[in-house]
This record gives sequence, C-alpha cells and structure tokens, in this order.
Amino acid sequence: MRAIRMVRGTRPLLALVSLVALAGCAETQLKEAPEATRSWVFVANESSNSVTVVDGDTFAVVGTVAALNHATHDLAVSRDGRWLFATNLASGRLSAIDTRALETVASIATGERAHVVTLTNDNRQAWVANIAENTISIVDTATFRILGTIPVGKGPTGLTFSRDGRYAYVSNQGDKTVEVIDTASQRVLKAIPVGTNPHFLVLGPDGRIWGTNTGGTDIYVIDPATQEKVASINVGPGPQQIAFGFKGLQGPNAYITVAGLNRVVVVNADPRNLRILEQIDVGQRPNGIAANRDGTRLFVVHEVSNDLKVIDRQFLVERALKHRVQQIQRRIFGEISPQQVQSFLDTPGLAERHKHLLRHQCDK
Repeated sequence: MRAIRMVRGTRPLLALVSLVALAGCAETQLKEAPEATRSWVFVANESSNSVTVVDGDTFAVVGTVAALNHATHDLAVSRDGRWLFATNLASGRLSAIDTRALETVASIATGERAHVVTLTNDNRQAWVANIAENTISIVDTATFRILGTIPVGKGPTGLTFSRDGRYAYVSNQGDKTVEVIDTASQRVLKAIPVGTNPHFLVLGPDGRIWGTNTGGTDIYVIDPATQEKVASINVGPGPQQIAFGFKGLQGPNAYITVAGLNRVVVVNADPRNLRILEQIDVGQRPNGIAANRDGTRLFVVHEVSNDLKVIDRQFLVERALKHRVQQIQRRIFGEISPQQVQSFLDTPGLAERHKHLLRHQCDK
C-alpha cells in the first residue's frame, strides 16, 4: 500500500482516478464502465502483481489488471487519465497500463528495485527511482523508451517536482537527504539534510515540498525558493504519506498516515505554524493516502489489514458552507431564503464555491 493519485475525465474508462498501492486484494471479473464521469481508485497489489480497480463512489471492486511483472508497488496516472504507470520492485520494471482497456500494454526495464514513479508536469516523462542502483530512470511516456539515467544518493525512495517543473526532489534513505535536481540539465544541485529514512515526497498546495521520515516521527517542509528545510513537526512513529484536504471550511490541511499509531494525523498546512489538529483512527499500519480533487474525501490503504478505508469530509464541508453563506449573505443583503443558500451550494465544484464565498468576504 503505497500511493494514491487522482484525475477526472468523462469518457468510458476515464474518470476521477485515485491510485493506491495495497497488498493482497482478491481478483474480480472486469466490468464495463458507464459513459458518465466516474470516480475510480486504482490499487497496486504487491503480493499478487496486479492493480485492482475500485469505484470511488460506490466502493465496489470493478476489476483487476495484471501488471505482467512482480511486486507491483507504486502508481502514477497521467493528467488526462489515459495512462497508468506502475513500478514493480522485484522485476525492476515499469508497467504501462491503458486505462480504457484496463490492460498492461508495455513493460520497461528501468533498474533494480524500481520503487516509485512520478510524471513530469507536462506528462511527457515518467521518472522512476531505482533503490538498488541509486539512480533515476527517465522514461518517454509516448514511446515507452528510456531517455536517460541520473545518478543520485543512496537508496532513492521518494520523488516529486516543483510547481514550475524546474526542479525534481529525490529522497535518499541511505544519505538522510533530499536532493534537488535541475530538470533541464538533469544535474544534482544540492543535498538537503532532512532526517532518518526520508521516504515519501509530495508537492503541497502552496508550492512547497512536503516529506516524511519513515524511520523517525516527523514530517518536514522544503521551500523551493531557498531550497532549504523550513519546517518540521513530530506526528508519531513511522509517518508514511501525505495528502491535502479540508474539514468544513478549514484547510487545506495535511493528512498524514502514521503507521505506528494506526491513525491519520491531521496537521494545518501552514509551514509557519505547524500544529496537529486531529487524529483519526483507521486500519492496521496505514500507508498510502490521497484526496479527491475537492479535498473532501480521502482514501487510505493499510499494510496489515489489507483494506481501503474512506474518510468522507463532504458533509462537514456542506454544513460549514451553508452556515457561512448564511452569515455572509445576512451581512451583505439581509435575510436570505433557504432556496438561495441551496443554489449556492449547488454551484459545481468546491473550488468555485470557495471563490464565490471569498468574493463576498472581500466585499464586507
């Protein structure tokens, strides 16, 4: 259970796609997806060398795709939802899966113990961290060919890109560092000390890089403007992965899977004042986590209990929005009818709702 990613589409077999690595899921028969936009969760099954597809709305298993490799571990999905890429630890290969056909169509040898995969911001390349070779392999996502290899530190396990795509960040377990790579020259520019057994990396909502030290108790934040570690906070033993979401109108917050606590720890996402807001009990040894586009639903997978749990914050968001809208509208326009409040809440997309809300707040 390692990774979760999301993207939305409207064509058959394309929809909101959440990628999760989860061990031991049972195989099920493939079902045909309807034409309407759907939410899909892809689960990488390391023990059965496959990817299971789960409906993100009903939570029913849709089908299972053979990765045609061994120890399927980490996942990355293209922005248009057309391609799913999966690393395979034991094979040292990257599987390319056609999400329309739900079929593996290519297998690319990248390096020994291929661990994580991340797509560049333009989706033209897949970067794969090879733990046993201390390298990053660069794969062309159109031709499925290796374009080059970058030597990095000892035991690369995490990988993400800056918001502008100028820099890649690679966590190295053996060196206890995060290396900064210039994506144009493909040269390592700097190694930033971060702590014990750094692992997962993710781009935060404010453009900073967030990471976990799975061998310790803390998470940390790197500022791409200075390429320095600017904040950290202890969240519990064995922090694994991070996703960002809301609770009501509060957020975005960082949701961290903490394996040693069997909990998701919620931290405010302001690096200037990190603090724990909440702790949510989940399954045994939570690992992968991701949020939907609105940040109102989070998917969590577990190493021991071998299951997927859903944290649903949508009701809290709707309730908080309704209350806040009533407050703002009364201040601006006087009393407002329940029908007008509901009309606001029916505005498509949480982002649009927040923008609408903020416009009224600015006019106060």
